[in-house]
Amino acid sequence: MFRKLVSRSTVQQRKRAIVKTLCYRLFMIVITVVVAWLFTGDVSDALGIGLVSNLVKTGTYYCYERAWDHVTWGISGSG
Repeated sequence: MFRKLVSRSTVQQRKRAIVKTLCYRLFMIVITVVVAWLFTGDVSDALGIGLVSNLVKTGTYYCYERAWDHVTWGISGSG
């Protein structure tokens, strides 16, 4: 039963996950920097907050996406 829920990902799926991750994170960096700037009033602090927090989030998001790439549950035709 467990075998039906897990699949092997291809290299193409990894590349797609990387591109999705980077595009999403770029958008999130802009939002984080703007919000941090509104709160701190300092562009330098806002950039630091935005970049550090989003570097950490980028890595965790990529790992999360890769983990879900191995789960076939909820995908049409997977059983």
